Amino acid sequence: MRMARPKEPLYFVDTNVLVYARDARDPVKQEAAEHWLRTLWAARSGRVSSQVLSEYYVVVTEKHRPGIDREEARADIRSLMSWNPIPVGRVVIQGAWTIQDRHGLSWWDSLIVSAAQVAGCTFLLTEDLEHGRLFDGVRATNPFSTAPPS
Repeated sequence: MRMARPKEPLYFVDTNVLVYARDARDPVKQEAAEHWLRTLWAARSGRVSSQVLSEYYVVVTEKHRPGIDREEARADIRSLMSWNPIPVGRVVIQGAWTIQDRHGLSWWDSLIVSAAQVAGCTFLLTEDLEHGRLFDGVRATNPFSTAPPS
């Protein structure tokens, strides 16, 4: 009898990781973010939400100086669409209420954790939450203090 190969864990990528991959002002974080993204692309194990893509677009085109032009940001988002972004709809919102009440997170962080859960992710790559903290099956992982799996 053949044993099934273990399924690769899925990683939900928060906005800050995508932004740092495009931000040369912090070369250490930029390299770490790029390394994570290359690894996730190769393993096909990255996931995002429509919220993350929207936040990314606004930050890199409107808030960062220097930012990137709209077409470049749109090309990034078109590529990330292959990760099947989780829409922020009824299921994500209702899950976010539970997370907010249970874990005391901000509304926006609760939406991110809920989307990661809906996507079936084991890990949430973010620097915005306590590294190692478990949120009902999703573990916050700081990509700037932890290397991607090899």
